[in-house]
Amino acid sequence: MQNIGYKPKGENGIPGRRYFQKGGDNRSHHVHIYQVGSKEIHRHLAFRDYLKSYPDIMERYSELKERLAQQFPYDIDSYIKGKELLAKEIEEKALEWIGIIG
Repeated sequence: MQNIGYKPKGENGIPGRRYFQKGGDNRSHHVHIYQVGSKEIHRHLAFRDYLKSYPDIMERYSELKERLAQQFPYDIDSYIKGKELLAKEIEEKALEWIGIIG
């Protein structure tokens, strides 16, 4: 990953994850890697698939992230906190949608 420009960030707050980021302060790309069988895989894929299936929610989430990125260009903690509530709401709906909870 480093050979193609990604910086390793370790678990970066989620046990069992390996997180890589590209683009420095501009954070153009990021990759989450989990061991086969991790429950986190289903959580991330459910979130992604839910957003793809509900473009209005994807747009709402995207707009929030864009506003936060402009508001906190060098403060990743504030950016993450700013999207946390909506991300949790979407995650819960996504897991229910695929039948993991609910």
